[in-house]
Amino acid sequence: MSLSRRAIWKGCFVDTFLSKIKNNKELLANKKIWSRRSTILPEFVGTTMRIYNGKTHVRCKITEGKVGHKFGEFSFTRKRTRRPQTK
Repeated sequence: MSLSRRAIWKGCFVDTFLSKIKNNKELLANKKIWSRRSTILPEFVGTTMRIYNGKTHVRCKITEGKVGHKFGEFSFTRKRTRRPQTK
């Protein structure tokens, strides 16, 4: 969980626009998110969000296992390299 890296009295970081709409499931559905540093809260479970990776928005379904992690963990910013096959 992300709280282990942070003092407990500080709490988890959630961007202001996400904290305003976290109770409204209709606004959260297929929402584009640029804040990769925000923590995934239990209120987001069951929604599909589009997380920005620097080039495009990657669709991500929020499940119970992702609660406590950051949005950026599920949207990779680097391309996987393909090694040339040897003969």
